[in-house]
Amino acid sequence: MRWAGAIAGALVFAASLPAVPVAVAEGARITGIEHVNDRWDKVSVFSPSMNKVIVNDVFKAGRGGAPTFYLLPGIDGGDNLDPGGMWAPGTKSWFGMADIAGFFADKNVNVVSPLGGQFSWFTDWVADPGKQYQTYMTRELPPLIDAEYDTNGRNAVGGLSSTGGTAVDYAVQAPGVYRAVGSYSGLLTPAANPQQVSITLMGGGASADAMWGPAGGPLWVAHDPSLNVAKLRGVAVYVAASGSGNVGAVDRLPPGFGPNITGGLIERIVADSTRVFADNAAAAGIPVTYVVRPDGSHTWGLFESEMQESWNTTIGPALRA
Repeated sequence: MRWAGAIAGALVFAASLPAVPVAVAEGARITGIEHVNDRWDKVSVFSPSMNKVIVNDVFKAGRGGAPTFYLLPGIDGGDNLDPGGMWAPGTKSWFGMADIAGFFADKNVNVVSPLGGQFSWFTDWVADPGKQYQTYMTRELPPLIDAEYDTNGRNAVGGLSSTGGTAVDYAVQAPGVYRAVGSYSGLLTPAANPQQVSITLMGGGASADAMWGPAGGPLWVAHDPSLNVAKLRGVAVYVAASGSGNVGAVDRLPPGFGPNITGGLIERIVADSTRVFADNAAAAGIPVTYVVRPDGSHTWGLFESEMQESWNTTIGPALRA
């Protein structure tokens, strides 16, 4: 494990940030709440920017006045995209693949994870009005959660794989909304890796040009966390990936699974991307928590472990500060 940046410095900056109230976007509203159990709700929210309803898993804090930790889904939006898979819709998600209830049971925080957004990168698209997820996550959803669950207005956000860089980008695009961000094996250098973005989106029949315009254009630069590190000053940042991409105990794969060739390849790509981001942050004097895991092959086991570590080292302290 290798650390770069100053954790303490990041937390000092985060502590200086007041909670920034976000006005409810006109037309955004909660349309229904399903109580799964005493701590777990499924909250349906109408997004005016996309003209559709988004379902959000919510693990409720034990008492009012708590902060909120948002967790973005991966490229599949929480649904199974693997032929022959056994996951029901909406269960290949943070609440279905990670022990959210167990880990956060004794922590006074609301945990919210939107579902859907397949092949969207969870950002705003220039040529698809049905994909305006940055607007949803920075203007529409947080104020509704704040009002419904009596929060203290302090927010953090984390993302995995395709949405890891997006979570960090939210702090760049909407200053003050998120005081802490986490990237779990995410791509933090999209402008330098447009082919990786394009290949990922093509898996769902989507075009990267429809997202941020032609590769190399101004929106690719504007949404690249590694090129906008100076805008993260004052935000507590956690970024991590496995340096080897090798299968390890952290992956929690079945015995005899064998090498995870595709996952290992992806993990090594995002590890290099995460290193570039951390180096750029260090050069700019921006403190971040940067972790290189010894093993892990781009699996839910790795993502969950990174998320828990981010809470313990960076996000939890920033939200409590």
